[in-house]
Amino acid sequence: MNELRYVYAVTRPFDGVLPEGVRGLGGEPPRLLDHGDLVAVVGAVPAEDFAEAPLKKRLEDLDWLTATARAHEAVIGAMTTVTCTVPLRLATVCVDDSGVRRLLDAGRDRFTTTLERLEGRVEWGVKVYADPQPDPATPGPAGSDGPSAAPRERPAAPASGRDYLRRRLSSRQAREGVWERAEALSRTLHAELSQRAQAAALHRPQDSRLSEARGQNVLNAAYLVPRESSQEFVAEVGRLTPRDQGVRVELTGPWAPYSFAGQAGQAGPDEAGTGR
Repeated sequence: MNELRYVYAVTRPFDGVLPEGVRGLGGEPPRLLDHGDLVAVVGAVPAEDFAEAPLKKRLEDLDWLTATARAHEAVIGAMTTVTCTVPLRLATVCVDDSGVRRLLDAGRDRFTTTLERLEGRVEWGVKVYADPQPDPATPGPAGSDGPSAAPRERPAAPASGRDYLRRRLSSRQAREGVWERAEALSRTLHAELSQRAQAAALHRPQDSRLSEARGQNVLNAAYLVPRESSQEFVAEVGRLTPRDQGVRVELTGPWAPYSFAGQAGQAGPDEAGTGR
């Protein structure tokens, strides 16, 4: 067996075709596999990468995982422009088309219920970051700003030990103030935006070492919003966002409603990891 079936998402039969130019894993366009009142968005993938044993090793390869996730999201994002979809978990793989049909049969009730709940809705992501200024009393390592960074004026050396401690205390208080403002803003944003959304989900704050985002993530939330209400939702985020040099708000979307697919978004009995 040289090829397996990668399942990106599940949707209902719909009028129209796949968006032009969409490409999935390996640069190949996905196809639609109809089965009763459900449709799976699938693509062929090599067993040497996606069978049970090699997949476990591949999932430990960050570069491969990133590329796979981008292709996965590109297909789902394209599908979201033409119909409501239930995104499936990354690396949901079946042995063949019959396995995909069994996946749809096993999850039929969940898929149908989820599609009804998500119809006409999109996901918006809102993140709040605390981004304190670096401690001026503690110079960074030489070259830490990188070769392309703009020159930054270094503060004058402290005149005495007391002056050094005073600067450190002032810097610490400033950082604590930024955190307090970021936390307060996060509570306000989540309370207000939850009232304007049909559902809300709080995710674990992202590790800045992995996300490479500037500052520390305080709020990492998702909101399920009717597509026609998106403009008002975006405007409300803007209205609630203060001009605060140390606190940053990031709005992303609209996305396929990953955070609200629930168990319907999980792989079924023919996932590659089962070896079936």
